[in-house]
Amino acid sequence: MKPKKNSHYNKDLKSYAKELRNNATLAEVKLWSEVLRARRMHGYQFLRQRPVLNYIADFMCKELMLIIEVDGYTHGFDKVYQKDLDRQDQLEQAGYTVIRFSDEEVLNDIDNVESEIESWVLKLSK
Repeated sequence: MKPKKNSHYNKDLKSYAKELRNNATLAEVKLWSEVLRARRMHGYQFLRQRPVLNYIADFMCKELMLIIEVDGYTHGFDKVYQKDLDRQDQLEQAGYTVIRFSDEEVLNDIDNVESEIESWVLKLSK
């Protein structure tokens, strides 16, 4: 499995991404530790808080051009929600598939979240 050549990495956001990794939410920690780390998802490598375009993706698999976002409690408000949709649109225009989960889904139904991620991984790896 060869990685895509252009992952749209934004080195200018590297220090901010590191800060976000060091201050991850409980839901992000759970998803990382129980599902995505150490190539647990069919051998694919996921990166945490990856600078891509002008954004920082919560989780990204370069090989599959897959981004996973975990939305916290602030994401229900109209202004923030619209920014998320605009961001998702730009990422999708760059060739990424973006899937979203709420904190509550990750914290309370990790098995379903893992199953949905797995279905996307299998679909995109074909």
